Amino acid sequence: MAALWWVIGAFVLAGLEVFALNLVFGTLVVGALAGALAALLGGDFTVQAITASVVSLVGLAVVRPVLVKRFKVEGRFTATGTAANVGRAARVVAEVTELGGRVKLAGEEWSARTDVPGASFPAGTTVRVVAIDGATAVVAAASASQTPSDPAAGSAPSAPRTPEG
Repeated sequence: MAALWWVIGAFVLAGLEVFALNLVFGTLVVGALAGALAALLGGDFTVQAITASVVSLVGLAVVRPVLVKRFKVEGRFTATGTAANVGRAARVVAEVTELGGRVKLAGEEWSARTDVPGASFPAGTTVRVVAIDGATAVVAAASASQTPSDPAAGSAPSAPRTPEG
C-alpha cells in the first residue's frame, strides 16, 4: 500500500513538471518512484524516505544540470510582437523628425520619431529601429555595414540630416 502512495505522489509531481518545465519536479518524480521501489522491496518508511530523498538530491545536483544544459538552446531567443521590430531596418515614407514622421517597417506603415533631438531623415532614407514607444517606432541612422532585415526597408543607408538654421 505504501508503494501506491509513492506512485500517486510521482504522478502529482509529473503533472507539476508538465506546467513548470524546469526539470525540478521531474527529478522528484524519479525520487518518488525510488521510494515506491523501496516500499515494494519491504523497506520501512524511514528507508523509503531516505531512498527518495537521496535519489531526488542526486537528480537535482547531478542529472538536472546536465539535462538543462543539453536541452537549453543558447542564443536562440525569438523576439515576438513589437520587440521583434527593434533592430530592424525601416524605410522613411514621410520625413521623420523628433516630432514625428512615417516609416515602412516589416511591410507596415508606422508613425516614427528620431532618437536624437534635431535630427531628421528625408523620405527614402533607410533607418534602424532602436525602440518601440507605444505605436511609434523610435529610429536612428542605419550603420553603413547594416543590411536591411526588412525587404521593404530599401537597400542604401544614409546619414541623418540636421535642420539648417
